[in-house]
Amino acid sequence: MRSIWTDARRAHRAEPDEPPADNQDPAPSPAASGPGGLVSWGGLGTWWSLAAATAAGLTLAAAFPPVGIWPLAIAGPALLTLAVWGKRTLPAFGLGLACGVMFFVGLLSWLVNVAWYAWAALAGIEALIFAVAVIALPSLFRLRGWPLAVAGWWVAQEAIRDRMPWGGFPWGRLAMSQASAPTAGWSAIGGPPVLTLLLALSGATLAYLLITTLTRVSATAANSAAANSATAGPAQSAMDSGIHRTRQPGPRDGYGNPSRKSGVNSGIHRMGRPDGVRWIRQSIGRPAGGDSGSERRRRRTVAATALAVLVTGLVLSGNLVWRQAPGRSHSAVVATIQGNVPHSRTLPDQLRATTVTANHAAATFTLAAAVRAGRRPAPDVVIWPENSTDIDPSESPQTYQTIGLAVAAIDRPVLVGAVLAHPVRNAGQLWLPTRGPTQLYVKRKLVPFGEVIPYRSFLELFTSLPLLQPHNFTPGHRAVVFKIGKIRLGDVICYEVGFDNLVRSEVTAGANLLAVQTNDADFELDGQRGETLQQLEMARIDAITTGRAVAVASTIGVSAIIAPDGHVISASTAWKRAELEARVPLESALTPADRVGSWPELIIVIGTALALIWSLAQRPLRRGRPARSAAGVA
Repeated sequence: MRSIWTDARRAHRAEPDEPPADNQDPAPSPAASGPGGLVSWGGLGTWWSLAAATAAGLTLAAAFPPVGIWPLAIAGPALLTLAVWGKRTLPAFGLGLACGVMFFVGLLSWLVNVAWYAWAALAGIEALIFAVAVIALPSLFRLRGWPLAVAGWWVAQEAIRDRMPWGGFPWGRLAMSQASAPTAGWSAIGGPPVLTLLLALSGATLAYLLITTLTRVSATAANSAAANSATAGPAQSAMDSGIHRTRQPGPRDGYGNPSRKSGVNSGIHRMGRPDGVRWIRQSIGRPAGGDSGSERRRRRTVAATALAVLVTGLVLSGNLVWRQAPGRSHSAVVATIQGNVPHSRTLPDQLRATTVTANHAAATFTLAAAVRAGRRPAPDVVIWPENSTDIDPSESPQTYQTIGLAVAAIDRPVLVGAVLAHPVRNAGQLWLPTRGPTQLYVKRKLVPFGEVIPYRSFLELFTSLPLLQPHNFTPGHRAVVFKIGKIRLGDVICYEVGFDNLVRSEVTAGANLLAVQTNDADFELDGQRGETLQQLEMARIDAITTGRAVAVASTIGVSAIIAPDGHVISASTAWKRAELEARVPLESALTPADRVGSWPELIIVIGTALALIWSLAQRPLRRGRPARSAAGVA
């Protein structure tokens, strides 16, 4: 009943200035009517909207690891659409903020291991950006075909968060929850933005189906109330029908009292003071809206059902549309080393540089012994994780010797994650037997408040966190492909795994195998695995998108070797030493996503921006005529 009265109040706010003429149906109200005069559902009430927005945020967080229920990436956008439907700008912002807080607080809970205020600050910033973006949704709802505009909105707000502030934070993209889903193949067609678009479109069409159903229920309830009230007299009919018309002085009899003749003859009842009359359509003999309106609503519900089924089926066919076909490419054996680090409840105790390097050298010695004994195949390349040495080997003879002995033992090229000095850089350094360190890849996308500290002097006033990184790192500026026999190895380091352009640049530079070097020890102190599992999902989507095998090497886990189709060939557990090996294909063909690059995202964002501008430009024109229903797609 609330939606009926909501429609009635909105209709009253936009009532015409004149009562309807005799034998003429009153004009439909802008807020409550759609194409052909169909009544539109007015949206959830305040508290129900807040509950739906909160549920949307929790649902989105649960779509990602450690919960990892991938269909919730469709349900989340649907719930947010229902929450914001029918709302103005300020309520939409509040609902977006509620959704964003629940989403990012849950998604980034692992950040509490660094500092609770780091968790609160990052979640708050991301939630605020999300809430500001939600302001655009009510305007997009006015468009015909609004589910497509809403899907584009999801891609656009993700593109914004990927780039700002401080270079962006690519966590929480819908596509990155889909590595185990039948939808994942779409990322190879147009990249993660296309997969996000389709997931959000599926959610929006499900919301459209619910909205059209609720519109039909509301209209049926309104018609029933109007028909029932007809037998209760004119005044009760006016109160119950919920379909009001303007207050307007009516004709009067010879005594100055309101004349009832006009109302009786025209089928219009009046109520209220003599100087202010509300006009209510009489329902005797025919329900409001008529049979044609009911039929149109029924057809629209059928069409909405068909659309939701079609779009959802399309989204779920991703792995049928694209599946990495095994080619006649070369193959290679790749090994990843997870040396483990001291497990401590405090970061300073955990970050013991010499121990970390010694652990990875010891694991490499173990692998070398197994190879010599014939228990394991000889790898073509070995990957050590990020920060496997935090001491520049060129400045520490002990560190240089430790790494050199391990490389000599395995007698294969080893990619070592090293922190180098003068200037300070986070690098992947290729060590060769008998030659030592050779080529470098320098991390290009640095972690704000980790490798680079914005507002350092301000933060030092109330926290010692900047002292953990006393000097800002210097970023690299280009992709590097290491040539190791038939292997062309491209490297991305930790945080970079979430940036499509960086991963793609390694492939377009010629890489036929990708490495992800990462250090998750900072975020797993209390046993949470959210960060490492979320990063692993990103690496799996990167494998599907690029058609390349990916070797993930972590200091404490989860390390993994991933096939080009995204399935995990081998994986470690957390906080245990591990040496992984697997034979992987060395693919050189480019996927459609590699070829089109960032164009799909750019086209979607521009199209959504133009749709928003068009909707805003049409608002002044709507004020002079009945508005089209926001529920209409066709």
